[in-house]
Amino acid sequence: MFPTEPAAVNNGFGALLKNRGFMLLWIGQLVSQLADKVFFLMLVDLVVDKNSIYLPPLGVGKESMYPILMVAFTIPAVLFGSAGGVFVDRIPKKLIMVGSDILRGLLVIGLAFLPRNFHILLLITFGVSTITQFFAPAEQAAIPLLVRREGLIAANALFTSTMMGALIVGFLLGDPLLSLAETGIAKEYGPELVVALLYLFSAVIMLPIHFREKKSASEAQGDRIDLWADFKEGLRYLKKNRLVLNAMLQTTVLYCVFAALMVLALPLAEKFGLQGKQSGRFIAAVGIGIVIGAGILGHLGDKTHHKPLPLMGFLGMALILALVPFTNSQGIAIGFCVLLGVSGSLIGVPMQTLIQQQTPPIMHGKVFGFQNHAVNIALSAPLAITGWLNQEFGLRIVLIAMSLVVAVVGVWTWRNTRNVLQDVL
Repeated sequence: MFPTEPAAVNNGFGALLKNRGFMLLWIGQLVSQLADKVFFLMLVDLVVDKNSIYLPPLGVGKESMYPILMVAFTIPAVLFGSAGGVFVDRIPKKLIMVGSDILRGLLVIGLAFLPRNFHILLLITFGVSTITQFFAPAEQAAIPLLVRREGLIAANALFTSTMMGALIVGFLLGDPLLSLAETGIAKEYGPELVVALLYLFSAVIMLPIHFREKKSASEAQGDRIDLWADFKEGLRYLKKNRLVLNAMLQTTVLYCVFAALMVLALPLAEKFGLQGKQSGRFIAAVGIGIVIGAGILGHLGDKTHHKPLPLMGFLGMALILALVPFTNSQGIAIGFCVLLGVSGSLIGVPMQTLIQQQTPPIMHGKVFGFQNHAVNIALSAPLAITGWLNQEFGLRIVLIAMSLVVAVVGVWTWRNTRNVLQDVL
């Protein structure tokens, strides 16, 4: 199942750096994530900027164009999150990841040669988001094929930290990168060219990766793909395997909290007299905390075995969420956000590792497809209701309520799976 990997006593980052296949996957997904962030900013630039050449269609106001694009970007995540995982179990993972990057690159570069019509932009956005639903589960299913079981904690720590790093760096460098692209020789389609090249570069990086998958698509389950039957098979597996289901629940709750914080960062900034655009510093602080926590876990590797990491993470998050609304110092609030990110890494990294360890290779795609679907919903639902809750009840009440929910979920999931988790974590 596993490729030849340099033997190492240290199962932390040191062993991973010597694993060529994993490093190519890591660098490739990092470039792909940067492309995702820059694509997101490019959409803002194309329809929100006052000099935008995309005119609103009849009956649609200019201020509604961006929200409509975000709906087009979100719908595939909700509709196709699980379906992508079904194909991951039947089609070579390398083909899915490389092919997804190439297709997204071609779709984005196509914008430069198609009429500047909002409906076309809407279709391209929908297409890019749909293809992404295949890339994400394939990426997660690929990690256990390249890394030995004892190295998965470090591998997931590295992926988690770079995911947040890409989020921070992508939004930090995306704007100047797009501005630079608009001043070059191909300034009329410079932004599209930059995003497309990032996707294509990611595909080139991952081309040399060799996966030793247990069976090919045709050998494993036949040529015919029955999405509904595979969906039910994945659901039955999760119902039988409470450990994986609980781990997925915990990661879903974690993403719910982070999504709600993206909305609450604005009233939190207003509390300290900051402008709305400065609210990003609180989100960035959470990201930095996740990077720090994931780095620590990755460095320690198997030394964290038998430690109640997820319970510590949930209780830490609950305590911090309860303390944040009572602080009057911006510096202390940012420090709390960093600690919130560290606590979140104690949940996300070990739970993702557990899902990879406990799921048989033949079920990887279905399980990671379900997880991708759950996470997409977890990111979307809080964005829809958190703002309303803040207006109705205020920032302090909402954060305290979140604290109680997080504590209850953490204690409940730990009590349900404590005996088994102590053996596998």
